[in-house]
Amino acid sequence: MSARHMPSHAGAEALLLPTPPVVADGIALFLDMDGVLAPMAPTPDGVGPVARRTAALKAVEARLAGRVAIVSGRTIAEVDRISDHALTSASGVHGLERRLKDGSISRGAPDAGVAVALAGFQAFAADRPGVIVEDKGVSAGLHYRQAPDQTDAAKALAKRLQAETGLSLQPGHMVLELKTPGADKGTAVTDFMQDAPFKGAVPVMLGDDLTDEHGFEAAAALGGYGVLVGPERETAARYRLDDVDAVLTWLEAVAKA
Repeated sequence: MSARHMPSHAGAEALLLPTPPVVADGIALFLDMDGVLAPMAPTPDGVGPVARRTAALKAVEARLAGRVAIVSGRTIAEVDRISDHALTSASGVHGLERRLKDGSISRGAPDAGVAVALAGFQAFAADRPGVIVEDKGVSAGLHYRQAPDQTDAAKALAKRLQAETGLSLQPGHMVLELKTPGADKGTAVTDFMQDAPFKGAVPVMLGDDLTDEHGFEAAAALGGYGVLVGPERETAARYRLDDVDAVLTWLEAVAKA
């Protein structure tokens, strides 16, 4: 295959994804956190506030009249910590938490299987240094970034627990999450687009991993597009940015557009 081409989401060849246009009028932004607004870290708590990020988020929200939301796999509490409370609109735990512009928060009720998954993950991590378990209430996460040799065993465990509990399995960057079914980043984008100030805008979703594909697809279905952050790969996104620094530079340009 030519170096100038890659498979598209539909499997056909497409030109390498271009940089997204710098526009502000009429768009609404939905931004993933890890790998998009913040660099990946060895542990979930290894990411914290950064002045440039906070300033860029506040500036672009002001320019877009509030049409900016963080859509993350992290909890809203973690989103707030890392973003230094820069934005009000946010979705956490892959759409299972959502906070509107007026500050009201809706949360899905945790599936009973989450406790089973959490116990299984904790037992697995007990004698495996570097494996971290994250309890998000409505989901359980198993991080193995610091123990890559446990990848196969972690995946096998997650699949077994998924079959046992009926939870949704959400893979990410060196993390496996078993979550309460019924929501994802795509449903989060779709739900935001039904409410002010997002309603009637063109949705633009920035994401980096497989969990963001639902968001790319939802944005496209509503007349917008996705922006992949990171290396080229098969994706539903229309545009691409190289890394977190490129994202912040693009957001700063949108804020001034």
